[in-house]
Amino acid sequence: MRRIYYVGLFCLLTLLVTACAPQYDSVTAGGSNVLPNHPQTMPDNPNATVDYSNIELRTIYLAGGCFWGVEAYMSRIYGVSDVTSGYANGSGEDPTYAEVIKGDRGFAETVEVKYDPERISLEELLTAFFKVIDPTSLNKQGNDRGVQYRTGIYYVEEEDLPAITSAVEREQDKYDKPVVTEVLPLTNYYLAEEYHQNYLEKNPNGYCHIDLSLLDDP
Repeated sequence: MRRIYYVGLFCLLTLLVTACAPQYDSVTAGGSNVLPNHPQTMPDNPNATVDYSNIELRTIYLAGGCFWGVEAYMSRIYGVSDVTSGYANGSGEDPTYAEVIKGDRGFAETVEVKYDPERISLEELLTAFFKVIDPTSLNKQGNDRGVQYRTGIYYVEEEDLPAITSAVEREQDKYDKPVVTEVLPLTNYYLAEEYHQNYLEKNPNGYCHIDLSLLDDP
């Protein structure tokens, strides 16, 4: 019985350590195009003292690679009330992280962003989002590879589509390669396991493919 317990504990610890960890392949491992981790001091959150309780919030879903960094980044944009990490636009119900990383269910690591449109517009949110992703990279952000790390904008309100389309077109003008960030209606979203929520708050030196100092850029 004790041996079974230790084996189970080892498997759990392995999953926690490898979640969102860099996934190298034989081409890029050790190569100059492998982006470094960004261990960093967590910036202050300008929303911490804002009362959003009586505000009519809007919601957008953003996939930008490992959700740890995307959650930490988006939650620190003024006007954002709440951000959670989860799995979106895949097949089946109630996916686990272990299932998502296999890639066969098609879920994307995604953050749900609730924001006050009186304080920040969707256009401004998307500008901030595109600042920290490579929209021309298919199924890869930072060192993470797999369909779960694709980039995407998933909307729940049809009226958001023109702003999203315009944002993607503006990004395309910056690149010679095609922008592959998918724009789709949200079909499903499942909250990720608790240890993923506010991960970088709990583990400030944890893996993060996003440079949070970009929050200081105008």
